[in-house]
Amino acid sequence: MMEEESLPYLIEPSRWQVRDIPAQLRPREMMDRVGVENVGDDVLLSAILGSGVKGLNVVDLTRGMLKHYGSLTAMAGASVNELEGFRGMGPAKAKMLKAALEIGKRLHDEALPGDAVVRTPEDVSALLGPRARVLESEVFWVIHLNSKNVSRGEPKAVTHGLLDASLVHPREIFREAIRSSAAAVVLAHNHPSGDPTPSAEDIRITRQLIDAGKIVDIKVLDHVVLGRPGLTAGRPFTSMREEGLVKF
Repeated sequence: MMEEESLPYLIEPSRWQVRDIPAQLRPREMMDRVGVENVGDDVLLSAILGSGVKGLNVVDLTRGMLKHYGSLTAMAGASVNELEGFRGMGPAKAKMLKAALEIGKRLHDEALPGDAVVRTPEDVSALLGPRARVLESEVFWVIHLNSKNVSRGEPKAVTHGLLDASLVHPREIFREAIRSSAAAVVLAHNHPSGDPTPSAEDIRITRQLIDAGKIVDIKVLDHVVLGRPGLTAGRPFTSMREEGLVKF
């Protein structure tokens, strides 16, 4: 077990215990009073964890974690080992929290329509943005569309890792598109840094895939680079078509 001084994420000690907080402001009592759908993220996390440790109540623990990550989405990307590193967390609580965040992610994925209309980069961001924000490495997706811009099934993750022309090969991109009788495709990948600005390599790969699509008569409509909200000014994604970076 790590000594307190060695923990990477120390949170300021609490001035009081949960029982010292006014009853109406305690996490579970607040949920009873205003409804679970109306409480803040810190209250929900506190209700899941249940208690803190000596010198650190659960409310201050969850608020400290939210301050560190900035959002539940970012927290969901943390490993169990990383969550254990917070003062007041241990293996059991870290696994409990990770499980709860994973359930939220799976509920979101279940809610995604299997046949979504994809006409704009905003549609791509709505479809892939939530799952892309928690990734720590690059993933390249292909969205297969019919002639009415309706997706044929879920977006296909083609590669995981650093985006490189040797990994994103036209054969891998268009093999499944041909099998699914797609009329067109939209390309997308994430930048774990959060900055959605396309790199020179992103642009080069896109041009290569557009040319390959012409050979097999499958049009590449756009390539959307996904970032993270709040890290840059403007939208958390970049459409190469809209920016005129590549001729589609």
